[in-house]
Amino acid sequence: MTFTEKLSAAWKTHDSLLCVGLDPDLVKIPEELQEQPDAIFAFCKEIVDATAEFACAFKPQIAYFSALGAEDQLGAICAYIREQHPHLPIILDAKRGDIGATAEQYAREAFERYGADAVTVNPYMGFDSIAPYLEWKGRGVIVLCRTSNPGGSDLQFLMVDGKPLYQHVAQMVAEKWNRNGQCGLVVGATFPAELAEVRKIVGNMPLLVPGIGAQGGDVQASVEAGQTEDGFGMMINSSRAILYAKARNGEDFSQAARRVAMDTRDAINSYRN
Repeated sequence: MTFTEKLSAAWKTHDSLLCVGLDPDLVKIPEELQEQPDAIFAFCKEIVDATAEFACAFKPQIAYFSALGAEDQLGAICAYIREQHPHLPIILDAKRGDIGATAEQYAREAFERYGADAVTVNPYMGFDSIAPYLEWKGRGVIVLCRTSNPGGSDLQFLMVDGKPLYQHVAQMVAEKWNRNGQCGLVVGATFPAELAEVRKIVGNMPLLVPGIGAQGGDVQASVEAGQTEDGFGMMINSSRAILYAKARNGEDFSQAARRVAMDTRDAINSYRN
């Protein structure tokens, strides 16, 4: 099953556009887990099991693992998701951007070492930095387009031939790079007007949409701007707001995460077509 087939099935099976980001911070995870040698894996496992019912995908951010020398735990949580929740795609958030043989190794890292269904990449170095990922014909390649951070405008909003650079990226990916039909774009929820412009350019291409939750993106504006006509087409990511949800009424951290994931899924669905 290809990335887009798996994603489409997850959208429909779970009636959800919510992507749960896995950004484990050793300082923020529960104290009872911090002293365990596999603390990162143990925390992520609880989050995955608690939220899988409400998710269309999981998105582990590689930096949170590699900064702690926990790549083995990243591999373990990816394997766990494939074994226990095989219908949910894994998007490795790596934002890689290099050329030639180096890009080939990054592709192997994402798809072979971690078994990800898709990976995020940076298009700044052009098509030859993307081509090695496209050799993995059933895997997703999600290209940075209009990112959720304020500084993204420094380059992405530069005018080139009468339109901003991010629109050139969207058009290039949709018309030239999407050879396998497995490409997607990263477009932040913090810029719903640009999200709507990207949707016009790329048709039904999947959009990974970070920026709700802790970053303050507007759920209603994002859904209305980015959904496809059938009410799908988006992976709306929430990480910290779910991972570190404030427990109440005797909840533990995983129950709190489950509650916030369900509430977020329902809030998203209330604005879908």
